[in-house]
Amino acid sequence: MQNEHPTTDRRKLSPLKIASYAGSAVGAIVLVCVLTFLFFPDPLVNRFVKPRITRAFAEAYPAYSIRIADMNYSVLKNRFGFDSVALSAVDSTFSSNMGPFSVSGIRWMHLLWGGSLAPNDFANVNLDAQDIELSFQQSQYRLRCKQLLISVPNSQMVAESLEVHSLAGDDEFFRGSKFRRTRLNFVTPQCRVMGLGCLELLQGKSYHARSVHIHDAVLDILVNKDKPDSRDSSGPFMPNEILSSIKETLQVDSLSFMNGWLKYCERFVFGSKPAFIIFSNMQVLAEGIANHGDQGAILVIHAQGNLANAGTMKVLMRIPVASPEFSFHYNGSLSKMDLSPLNSMLEISDQMRIKTGVLQEATFDVNVVSGRASGKLRGIYRDLTLAAIDKQTESEKGFSNGITSFIANNLKIRGTNVPDKSDSMKIGEVKYIRQPDDPFIQFEWFALRTAVRDVLGF
Repeated sequence: MQNEHPTTDRRKLSPLKIASYAGSAVGAIVLVCVLTFLFFPDPLVNRFVKPRITRAFAEAYPAYSIRIADMNYSVLKNRFGFDSVALSAVDSTFSSNMGPFSVSGIRWMHLLWGGSLAPNDFANVNLDAQDIELSFQQSQYRLRCKQLLISVPNSQMVAESLEVHSLAGDDEFFRGSKFRRTRLNFVTPQCRVMGLGCLELLQGKSYHARSVHIHDAVLDILVNKDKPDSRDSSGPFMPNEILSSIKETLQVDSLSFMNGWLKYCERFVFGSKPAFIIFSNMQVLAEGIANHGDQGAILVIHAQGNLANAGTMKVLMRIPVASPEFSFHYNGSLSKMDLSPLNSMLEISDQMRIKTGVLQEATFDVNVVSGRASGKLRGIYRDLTLAAIDKQTESEKGFSNGITSFIANNLKIRGTNVPDKSDSMKIGEVKYIRQPDDPFIQFEWFALRTAVRDVLGF
């Protein structure tokens, strides 16, 4: 008997249907992946993107290491967010922390296929960083910024609540050196940079900005004169030295300080109250900041402020930017003022107190060649009288103080200096040589002070 096989309705699938089913399956997988990335991108970003960013940064900047906390990503805005970012130098001379931190507009997809970051990847970047702190161990300074906004498309940078302070207190800062140092503290609520060449900055080719505006800045300077000068030290860089030390092209068309405040202090005994002088309501405009100009390129600085809240001082400086030597020229004037507000400096630096005295006007013209300042000061004042004071108690009483005051007012100090028919008015001479530890502003003040002492007679 012949066995008959039962018939079946199953048919073989055609290749077209197999391809259709496979395509649907792949499409479903892709859709799931896309939806997962759209609605739950953070795990993928932290798993795949963050390590590649870290690796790309390490390859581009081997002298630094970077640590990134948890990341998040917005697909619609192409914006990465970071809980915090820590950056430090391998040699421990520099460290920084910031967070939270976000950056949008960066081209990053090629990193998934082993690509590396390039300056053009940042062409549409907008950055928002908060709570930034940078520490420089060698110089013992710390920079803090509450918020930093950078827009590459708009060529703009804004820093809010910017501060530069020494890492420790004044005593510890000065204790680190057996020679004299100058401590600087700087605070401003806002610094705005316009026309910034962001991509050139990233490439390290040039540093260019159309304008820099700094508002309501406060600069506090303290010099510890209880220690000797470091004769073997090159000292703080002067403007021409700073510009010439930058290999890349630097150009800032204008830099302005609006409504600034400057306090200059000198400490003569460890732990004691320093002598000080204050300049308030300062307006400063610097034009032509560059380091690769021709031989005739000049940095011009216009400055105006209130000296000790008593008189208005105006200064014009012209600094050759291509000069290898510390040479420049400055002149200016001081308006009518009562001289007694200068006691905040004189009582501690010279143990002398101004009792009476009115300045009618003063003009000065100073030329600096290779760190040697020379020039003239013309000061018209009347009825200047001084009193010697005790170094400890600041009292005018005492026999020795009385003798010193009598000699100063009757034999030494020029009490009145006005033009008259006998043409006996004293013109002060500027004679000062730059000391190794003189910062730029201190050098200007010290040079001018030699002429003031020459006119007064001490």
